[in-house]
Amino acid sequence: MGLIHIDLFTTLDGVAQAPGGPDEDPEGGFAFGGWQAPLVDEAVGEQVGAGLVGLDALLLGRRTYDIFAGYWPHQEDGVDAGIAKLFNGLPKYVASRGTPALEWANSTRLGPDLASAVRAVRDRHANVHVIGSLDLVQTLLAERLFDRLNLWVYPVVLGAGKKVFAGGAVPANLTLIEPAVTSPKGAVLLHYALADGTPSTGDMSLDNRGV
Repeated sequence: MGLIHIDLFTTLDGVAQAPGGPDEDPEGGFAFGGWQAPLVDEAVGEQVGAGLVGLDALLLGRRTYDIFAGYWPHQEDGVDAGIAKLFNGLPKYVASRGTPALEWANSTRLGPDLASAVRAVRDRHANVHVIGSLDLVQTLLAERLFDRLNLWVYPVVLGAGKKVFAGGAVPANLTLIEPAVTSPKGAVLLHYALADGTPSTGDMSLDNRGV
């Protein structure tokens, strides 16, 4: 069985909607599309590239798939040629309630039993990455159907937009598996693994701390 990685870019207040551009996802009147761009630096680029090592399949929601399918097939001669060639050659699995024409090479629509379909994908590959795809992410969080959460947190607060934990996530423990990486512009990369059990509680009052 392989690993399912969720790769997300988020603000300090947990917003992960449309980090890449103004037209990426304007749903709900979101006015901050492209908020990530001014905060990207060389360190971010290096870490994003390093995170793709070993990637052997993409698992995407329909909106993210459409964005990627309209961009990456045309980038093999550009500055992002390495990522383009990787993405274009990989198997792509798409979660969609409709029956879209998936014209990007090596693309497959998942069946209506999404949880079972995702488990089958995980059994078939070593490192499956979910990039963006917030609606799909909500399902994976609710089903505890992920193994790694790779979270870029940026020093900006938007106050509006779709959030990483938008609702429906179940209580879960996670473990930091690598030291945090901080970029010169203040973004922080956190690598978490899903851990066993549910969050425990305690008592921080002075009496119970023995103070």
